[in-house]
Amino acid sequence: MSVEREIIENLRKDYKSEILSEKDVAKDPIKQFGKWFKEALDSGIYEPNAMTLATSSIDRKPSARIVLLKGVDENGFVFYSNYLSAKGKEMAKNPVVALVFFWPELERQVRIEGTVEKLSKEQSSRYFSSRPKNSQIAAVVSPQSQVIINRVEIEKNWKEMEERYADRNVPKPAHWGGYLVKPQVIEFWQGRESRLHDRIVYKKADKQTWKIVRLAP
Repeated sequence: MSVEREIIENLRKDYKSEILSEKDVAKDPIKQFGKWFKEALDSGIYEPNAMTLATSSIDRKPSARIVLLKGVDENGFVFYSNYLSAKGKEMAKNPVVALVFFWPELERQVRIEGTVEKLSKEQSSRYFSSRPKNSQIAAVVSPQSQVIINRVEIEKNWKEMEERYADRNVPKPAHWGGYLVKPQVIEFWQGRESRLHDRIVYKKADKQTWKIVRLAP
């Protein structure tokens, strides 16, 4: 165990690829995010839309997991999930959440803090209908986060649904849909040499205005 600890303690990387300056960033953090996201896409990063979603229960117990970004605009960041999952239940009781994107190939991280709300049924249905049928069926048959007897049970349900909807559309289940994270704080982190990283933070001042500050690394 001591050897493993020593190996872990000595894992480190010096970041040297880019700099991040207040004078170079966009005045709107969504535009800045769009710029960085496009660069992540263009770089060939595997699933650049993968993001950590952190939630908390009503009694302040945090939990986190990876979800996929499915949209972003001036209103915020969109993802989809099962409303009855562990995260869905937590967000229903405590809508304060955080998101984190980490793109190590670009030595970049984006942190988002805000509140979450459900998308309309129409928006969720529109996206659901665009998903591959296999994904639609999975959303129907999986009681996400609940205990199941074994994998055989869920595979049997999936096969039955596949046969039932072989030649017709799968309707969106009531327990599945989209969420919108409305940001209040967005931080852009660029790795720099000697751990003197660049951290530029946007804080919501009012409905239209963002205050831009620099944080110590």
